[in-house]
Amino acid sequence: MNKTIRHTAVICLALVLALMVRASWVQVYEAKALADDTYNRRNIIAQYAQPQGDIVVAGSPVTGSAKTDSGDLAYKRTYTDGALYAPVTGYSSQAYGSTQLEGIYKDVLDGTDTRLKNPLGALTREQTEPGSVLTTIDPSVQRAGYAALGDNKGAAVAIDPKTGRVLAVVSTPSYDPTKISGTTNGAAWRRLTGDADKPMVNRALRQPLPPGSTFKLVVAAAALEDGLYGSVDERTDSPTPYTLPHTSTVLRNENASAPCENATIRTALRYSCNTVFAKMADQLGQSKIRATAEKFGFNDTEQDVPVRASRSVYPTGMDDAQTALTGIGQFDVTATPLQMAMVSAALANDGLLAAPHMVSKVVDGGGGTVRSYQDGDTTRIVSSATAAQLRSAMVTVVEDGTGTNARIAGAEVGGKTGTAQHGVANDGTPYAWFTSYAKDASGDKEVAVAVVVEDSGAARSEVSGNGLAAPIAQKMMAAALK
Repeated sequence: MNKTIRHTAVICLALVLALMVRASWVQVYEAKALADDTYNRRNIIAQYAQPQGDIVVAGSPVTGSAKTDSGDLAYKRTYTDGALYAPVTGYSSQAYGSTQLEGIYKDVLDGTDTRLKNPLGALTREQTEPGSVLTTIDPSVQRAGYAALGDNKGAAVAIDPKTGRVLAVVSTPSYDPTKISGTTNGAAWRRLTGDADKPMVNRALRQPLPPGSTFKLVVAAAALEDGLYGSVDERTDSPTPYTLPHTSTVLRNENASAPCENATIRTALRYSCNTVFAKMADQLGQSKIRATAEKFGFNDTEQDVPVRASRSVYPTGMDDAQTALTGIGQFDVTATPLQMAMVSAALANDGLLAAPHMVSKVVDGGGGTVRSYQDGDTTRIVSSATAAQLRSAMVTVVEDGTGTNARIAGAEVGGKTGTAQHGVANDGTPYAWFTSYAKDASGDKEVAVAVVVEDSGAARSEVSGNGLAAPIAQKMMAAALK
């Protein structure tokens, strides 16, 4: 054999060995990554090869599956009352993937989750019957919030304070996920994603906004817990108007005739006195307020219900004037409706915050439990005494203050209104907020609700937490107490 042939043989052998090594690497080490790849068509085919499991509300499925007319994807997703429940379900689309509960529990819903496998299925490699996701949503509370928000741009969240069960997650404007569930819905997708009102944004969980005066509850809690004031009925050291520290900027109250000078915390919450809570925030300092805010859930990057909620923020690195402004829920303070509902829920539950969750159980095709989510996993946020005092002050707000539109006959209702500045130099329409709780006369039923109305189309002078947000909360609370 001459030298050229030997060299050629060696090269060919090296190439064969390289090919074998690469094939072994792909089959052994990269197999799972390739199988799980988003662009692997086989995964999409398998996902839609049979009817999917359901997302269930109060025993009834709000999702379904329909046979397709053509193509290799046998079924597509359908939704009952799609716009009503979209903030809960998210969407499952053959073309655009899955979001929220549809995305989190995709493997359970399409039958590929290994926890659903039985011994026979593992041997035959047949696709397992899909499982279902049982939510904590109360359809009457969800419908009440959706109907009350109507054409407004806004959101609402309702929580059972004792258990942490999320009873409603409402976001408007909304959308029907059925319209984008197939592969030929490009026009509908472009309309939704190009809509300036952003109907696909979950405003209840994923759009933090300045909470305005609803944040005064957190500041009041910090003041009582710190001992700055002994009770909600002790007079504060609060001039009116109030000049922000080290500035010439004068802060005034919305109601010039309100008795805010040196007012008690009860009176300051009743009339929503900006001067009292700005001075209080400066006296406490940002570190004490932040510590209390973080107990309620602010600055938490792991707030899952199980959908990942955007972080509500109490800022750092402020000067004294900026700290004072955080006392009225402005400067860089932001919160989601979920977060503000958690504040009211903790106060309603004697200072204990039950971890919020909107899934109670995941089951297999036969109804057997795959995973359950425990109620009442609580954390002490403030003392029982502080919670009781703030509940009493919140009742005053509703009975004889800025939150009268939240009253429910025969029930204990407490709340706090908020109107938050918006835009450059406050040139945008303010956000209207209301956070609240309600308990029936027997004490057996209770609920915490937070509502934000971003835009109602009302004139700027007509925007208020009591006028826009409180009536929505009232309808949701009334539905929960029935």
